[in-house]
Amino acid sequence: MFSNDSEPGEMNVEHLQNTALNVVDMICSVISCPVEMILRPWYGTRYFPVPVMFGSGVLMLLLPAIALLFTSVVQMIPFSRYAPPPGLFDFASLTKLYFLLSIVHGIRLWRRMIHMELEQHSRYEGPALPFFALIPKSQSFWITRIVLEPGVVFLAAIVLQDLFIVQSGLGIYLEIAALALGVKNFVSWFRSWEFLREQLDLAITGPGIAKLLDNTATQEDLAKMHIASFPKNLDPKIRQATAAHIARAISPETILTQKEDEAHGAD
Repeated sequence: MFSNDSEPGEMNVEHLQNTALNVVDMICSVISCPVEMILRPWYGTRYFPVPVMFGSGVLMLLLPAIALLFTSVVQMIPFSRYAPPPGLFDFASLTKLYFLLSIVHGIRLWRRMIHMELEQHSRYEGPALPFFALIPKSQSFWITRIVLEPGVVFLAAIVLQDLFIVQSGLGIYLEIAALALGVKNFVSWFRSWEFLREQLDLAITGPGIAKLLDNTATQEDLAKMHIASFPKNLDPKIRQATAAHIARAISPETILTQKEDEAHGAD
């Protein structure tokens, strides 16, 4: 529960988790960005960070080149009867659509950047497309983002492949993008939940730390905070100093508020 975060370069479990979440969020954001630009056409000016937009643009340029290189190499194999996958649209079509949407959204976002009163929150991804309101459970914001939107993209990729509207390579990318979109949105939900849970934990821990400062904490109070009991023959000054250090490490604001509340209650 406790860690000395003041030491530079320390890699504890929480740091590793935050780093992993950042990496997963970045990768999934880059992959799903073209799909999100269609699903969330009213996203805010700071919803997509600059590295994500750059990485997504590079990805959209590389995918058609990789597909073309693969086709050229296969066609060079002697006696190979390679036929391009059937479908009206390929990676090049997606790249054209992506950069067209980038221009359209760029003009819209630039207008919001100049006239900031047009935007309430710059990191808001905007409402879902209207037809999602017809799907059950779409009233829940997070269910729509984590389940419904990725599910619609995944099903659309399968159907469009079966109807030979998109080529198999583009269909596979859309399926991967749907998975990346779901994972990215889950990471966003997890971070929101973790922040709220941390505040609740601090509020619950406050009374226990106040008892620890007064040397009235029971074993049950200490167990909730994962704190071992002090030795019985410990110097009271050391006990008080240790308890004060733990209080500062957890949340000085919470302990101070708890003390003030107790003082007001005694008055």
